[in-house]
Amino acid sequence: MPSSTSRNASSRLPLTSPTIHELGEQLGIALDDSDAIRQAFIHASYANENPTLASGNYERLEFLGDAVLGVIVSRLLYDHFPDTDEGGLTAHRAAIVNRTALADIAAELGLERYLLLGRGELESGGARRPSVLAGAFEALVGAVYLTHGLEAAENAFGPLLVARVAASEEGTPKSAKSRLQEWSQRNRGLRPAYHVVTAEGPPHAQQFTVSVVIGSERLGEGHGSSRQRAEEDAARAAWKRIAETTR
Repeated sequence: MPSSTSRNASSRLPLTSPTIHELGEQLGIALDDSDAIRQAFIHASYANENPTLASGNYERLEFLGDAVLGVIVSRLLYDHFPDTDEGGLTAHRAAIVNRTALADIAAELGLERYLLLGRGELESGGARRPSVLAGAFEALVGAVYLTHGLEAAENAFGPLLVARVAASEEGTPKSAKSRLQEWSQRNRGLRPAYHVVTAEGPPHAQQFTVSVVIGSERLGEGHGSSRQRAEEDAARAAWKRIAETTR
């Protein structure tokens, strides 16, 4: 028999109620009582405490939604910044698709009203925890993609992201080196290090090859007629590799 906390949480998620329809109206789609939509709101803690009521949690949908969001945001950025290189677009995307930003969107939609949480998670304020809210939002994106398709997901979630796409332009460094340093310090807690690999040719026409390393990981190599240009080229190469590994 589920706990009183679970019963209370369950009563907050009747997917045929006006409440869930209101969420659908906010998104411009019809949210029905499908397995995917239901699962998008089930936290692992609830599934663990109520295995007979919940067949799974939102983590698989969260994985899918993360990829779908990447496509939606990448398309918006591609159209909004036609002159920005791949590294710049990656930096913009990182400013939009992150836990804090997605949790803010989830809060705007009021997703905490629909979450099913276990007793401990509920009592500790899990419904307002950024990691939980961000995960639920990504899961909802994944569920809408499964039930309605990519175009519907773009139409539903694109408007929530457009303002953030425009806002990401402010404060985003223009140089690849600056962007890489900001990303590295935020995600690795380290500054990139640049090392001259070769410097060839006469003094008035030297060609430099420089590598960029973060910690023990070599992320890119660049070439240029000065050390500064080679470092910038290496940073662009590093951004390309980061973009490939985060797709």
